[in-house]
Amino acid sequence: MTLTRYGYDNALLMIGIGATIITISYIFARGWFGWVITALGTLIICFTLWFFRDPERIIPQEAMQDESIILAPADGKIVEVTPVQENNYLHSPAIQISIFLSPLDVHVNRSPVTGSVGFYKYMPGDYLVAWHPKSSELNEQSRIGVQTKNGKVLFKQITGYLARRIVCEVKEGDILHSGEKIGMMKFGSRMDIIVPTTSKINVKIGDVVVGGETILGRVE
Repeated sequence: MTLTRYGYDNALLMIGIGATIITISYIFARGWFGWVITALGTLIICFTLWFFRDPERIIPQEAMQDESIILAPADGKIVEVTPVQENNYLHSPAIQISIFLSPLDVHVNRSPVTGSVGFYKYMPGDYLVAWHPKSSELNEQSRIGVQTKNGKVLFKQITGYLARRIVCEVKEGDILHSGEKIGMMKFGSRMDIIVPTTSKINVKIGDVVVGGETILGRVE
């Protein structure tokens, strides 16, 4: 299993903690208590390997050939498809697609579109549960604006109640490609994709999406 380079620091620390617990249990603990402590250490290691996994994804040929395609930037469940007024980058009415990531989802994030990064801003904030509608504006987040051939797109990495760290490699002037890895959010979070109102949306609330593979719609 491949681990994401965005999580090496946390993963090595947590695996070390798990291994230490198992070692202490082997040396000092006996009977059922020893088995419980060993199981705890094993659980920490297994969860770490699962959470920081970075599986290969096959970018759809359609997205590679058509720059109007909007790909899912993360794994998770669609919790909102709603009209909004976007005043940071689009400066216009828009459609917001929100994806909730549980702690069991892959947390590596990808660019949903191809284009030039014209806006980037990190915003400190609160830690509301990620499915709360107000988390989109109030929670700690990175905001990334991309100028595509068909219009502007803004997407956000948003922390949740558990997620307390955002990793983002993007800066203004970068050229992004659909499905390209751009960072991760650690321990449960949310991503918003905000597109022009003329865009065609193919997903609905409750749909489960796969980062880098599921087509959310088109910028038109």
